[in-house]
Amino acid sequence: MATPTVPTRVRRQLGASPWMFAAPGLLVTGAFVLYPFVSTLVSSFTDRRTLIPGHFVGLANFRELLHDDMFWTGLRNSTLYIVGVVPALVVLPLLLALLVQENIPGIAFFRSAFYTPVVASIVVVGLIWVWLLDERGLVNSLLETVGIGRVGFLSDQWLLLMSAMAVTVWKGLGYYMVIYLAALANVPRELHEAAAVDGAGPARRFLSVTVPAVRSTMVLVGALSSVAAFKVFSEVYLMAGPSGGPAGEDTTLVMLVQRTGTGLTGRVGYASALSVVVFVVTVVLMLLVLRADRREEP
Repeated sequence: MATPTVPTRVRRQLGASPWMFAAPGLLVTGAFVLYPFVSTLVSSFTDRRTLIPGHFVGLANFRELLHDDMFWTGLRNSTLYIVGVVPALVVLPLLLALLVQENIPGIAFFRSAFYTPVVASIVVVGLIWVWLLDERGLVNSLLETVGIGRVGFLSDQWLLLMSAMAVTVWKGLGYYMVIYLAALANVPRELHEAAAVDGAGPARRFLSVTVPAVRSTMVLVGALSSVAAFKVFSEVYLMAGPSGGPAGEDTTLVMLVQRTGTGLTGRVGYASALSVVVFVVTVVLMLLVLRADRREEP
């Protein structure tokens, strides 16, 4: 019996079907991701301004970066943000996930409470913390009541940066907690029971069983939080203001991009060069984290 042949028109339709389903996503990605990326890359080699197309200037914008004090200030603050935020967002959510992973009465309330800051608007969160840490805010009022005196959380360069880090950690705890909960659910309970039989205490079981089992998830959290910390904008902007704190000393790289490239006289070409640097650094961070993960694999 002869095998029925599929008409050419039908074969063409079947071959085009996957592309038809993928077309909306590809169009959105091309319009809002690929095109802006290519446009930014091209603009970084020009002296383009907001209302002026600009001309090709080669590497002039990148050479200017090396002599721009604000660039080095932004790079310093963005790097410090990684150092201050990433370790906390790798360890604390894991400990939090261990506390709420058991299905005991009322635990759903605490899971929801810990996750609430994640879904809250960053603008609302920033304003709340500004009110709390203001010179006449609740925190300073309590400190003054106990005799410590008022602290310039929002007026001191380093205290302001650390306050913004605290807000980032507080808001991100619930998000990474959920990631760890999914990883902990796949850890065989038999491993903990065997370790307990061998006399291992809770701390020992955590280091010898839990941490190795979720190591890949810790690497993922470290990579995600590193990129997010380096590209921080909202927390510092809301707490330090558009000027970037006292004398602009708390400005981050993304804040510098926004300040340089916006407005009627914005230097779009120079801001694009800053954006390219941010992109390159984030890619390098991801590669370093992935390489460190591969080195630790047996």
